[in-house]
Amino acid sequence: MKIFKLPDLGEGLQEAEVVEWHVKAGDEIAADQPLVSVETAKAIVDIPSPYSGRVAKLYCEAGKVVHVGAPLVGFEGAGEEADSGTVVGEVQVGSEVKAEAPAAVSHAGAAIRATPAVRALARQLNVELEMVTPSGPDGVITTADIKRVAKILSEVGPAEILRGVRRAMAQNMSLAQSEVAAATVIDDADIHAWAPDADITIRLIRALVAGCRAEPALNAWYESHNMGRRLVSRIDVGIALDLPEGLFVPVLRDVAQRDAADLRAGLQRMRADVLARKIPAEELRGNTITLSNFGMIGGKYASPIVLPPTVAILGAGRVHEQVRAVDGQPAVRRVLPLSLSFDHRVVTGGEAARFLMAVIEDLQQAS
Repeated sequence: MKIFKLPDLGEGLQEAEVVEWHVKAGDEIAADQPLVSVETAKAIVDIPSPYSGRVAKLYCEAGKVVHVGAPLVGFEGAGEEADSGTVVGEVQVGSEVKAEAPAAVSHAGAAIRATPAVRALARQLNVELEMVTPSGPDGVITTADIKRVAKILSEVGPAEILRGVRRAMAQNMSLAQSEVAAATVIDDADIHAWAPDADITIRLIRALVAGCRAEPALNAWYESHNMGRRLVSRIDVGIALDLPEGLFVPVLRDVAQRDAADLRAGLQRMRADVLARKIPAEELRGNTITLSNFGMIGGKYASPIVLPPTVAILGAGRVHEQVRAVDGQPAVRRVLPLSLSFDHRVVTGGEAARFLMAVIEDLQQAS
């Protein structure tokens, strides 16, 4: 039987969730005919069949997570062959993939201390020792500790294993937390001169372009493995979109060369594609800088997360009225709060501050 395994999906992705099978065992299929749809990197990707022939076996059901190199489909025929995808590690499919246990609430990094009897009780009650705060002398986990945690877990119910977009988000945020030396600078833009119907997102994109022109160091990629910086001349902005399924970041290309109407049309098309879950995977990759207009939901300031290899993200808070000094006199003005996070490994504080000042200068223009 020929075995087709989940191929290497690129960009370091190591797993995918099976969304929909387009065949079942016993079906005849032609090479390049749609075989299965999988979700990874926040997009649904169709994988074509590598062979023509009869499907002998499907190795996992829809909704299961599969690692790269794990078997997907068996085709009738002599011998066993893998497709051209990279085989990575031990084969694990679906429910065999375990979620990583949470870190200990206290005694982080210290060895877990428990007697064999207590460890056996933990296994019996399905309690991970890493979740338990020890109460015994010298940090020893006691029987009472295990029973206390078991009672709490029984009340809250089983853990929800993150899948699809939320799983990708968790992995990306873990990468950012472990790698980026994050710093944030905040300030306000006085937008009192704006017309009432001004398009905030389009103005933010234009201002971001002004910032990149003033300080190109923030429109860049950083390669941590060789400490290499790539300044990018074209500005491709990742626009953070909050949806019930999780966070999507489609990419608006070459924004410096597009007018406001074209940018607005592009944003609307991207949002429609994301909502329909039909956005191509390549439109979720390759941004050079990121914009998060979280103020449309709420909040004034934040510490937005920089996701490698990019080095900066601009966050816009909730527009509000504020008493400010204008020509030495108090006045009520409309204000747009701004939060700029940057990777301090490669961007200096001065570069970040000059970038933000250029953004504010552009935003404070009437039109």
